[in-house]
Amino acid sequence: MGQSATFLAVGLYGAAALAEIAGCFAFWAWLRLGQSAWWAAPGIASLCAFAWLLTRVDAEFAGRAYAAYGGVYIGASLLWLWLVEGVRPDCWDMAGALLCLVGTVVILAGPRGG
Repeated sequence: MGQSATFLAVGLYGAAALAEIAGCFAFWAWLRLGQSAWWAAPGIASLCAFAWLLTRVDAEFAGRAYAAYGGVYIGASLLWLWLVEGVRPDCWDMAGALLCLVGTVVILAGPRGG
């Protein structure tokens, strides 16, 4: 995967992560925070957007696309924790996210044998 394709993939992964986290949070709000069941409607739409965005990543294999996405999802989840839920990630959260993001880069940018 070339540099521009990697950059595009990271952007798509970021958008997919936001859609997935928002969709899951809608269900969290409904089922755990006592919000209206109507929260499920935008949650479902957001989860559909997540699935669609993940298919836009230029990857030969779905499993590799999903594996690389994992690190981005973890980093985005910690940003959500901080910006939406108001809880600042601690050093262990940050170290774990960094480790996962390094794995994402290795998966996306690693040379592939033919």
